[in-house]
Amino acid sequence: MAAAEDQATTGITYVEGDATAPEGEGLKIIAHCNNDQGAWGAGFVMALSKKWDRPENVYREWTKKHDGQLPLGAMQLVPVEEDIFVANIVGQKGIRTAKGGKPPIRYEAISQGFKYLAAYAAKNPDRNVSIHMPRLGCWLAGGSWSQIVPLIEEHFVLNNIPVTVYTFPGGRFNP
Repeated sequence: MAAAEDQATTGITYVEGDATAPEGEGLKIIAHCNNDQGAWGAGFVMALSKKWDRPENVYREWTKKHDGQLPLGAMQLVPVEEDIFVANIVGQKGIRTAKGGKPPIRYEAISQGFKYLAAYAAKNPDRNVSIHMPRLGCWLAGGSWSQIVPLIEEHFVLNNIPVTVYTFPGGRFNP
């Protein structure tokens, strides 16, 4: 769990728990980072697929419609329960970092996906939208949490959209 001062300075709530089991009232959107090539088989997506088939199936169909190359920054919302959606955000160029190469994370693409989510929340104030996520983009995508936090603040915190970040019990980002 993060220190209280982290929460006070960022407006982000940090908890130890499972991001696929968000708590709270209203519509809970689980945001995560996808690659642009349609690969789904490692990292947080495995926890999503263990719980629901729909996010993977919709993502794979979306990839087929784009001939295997999704546009960076695109985002799709996938309803999985009455009050839970999954946001597939295309924020990763490719799936691996070449030796000595640039990590696949693309912060501009993550920012664009967050922008779409914030717009959805603004258009649906009656749904009491909150955002839930693991440390998105910081595991397989090779991103830095210190670069993700300002994007969360810009798009969600400054727009009064609650954000909860989950660390899986035992300190791992995701199962």
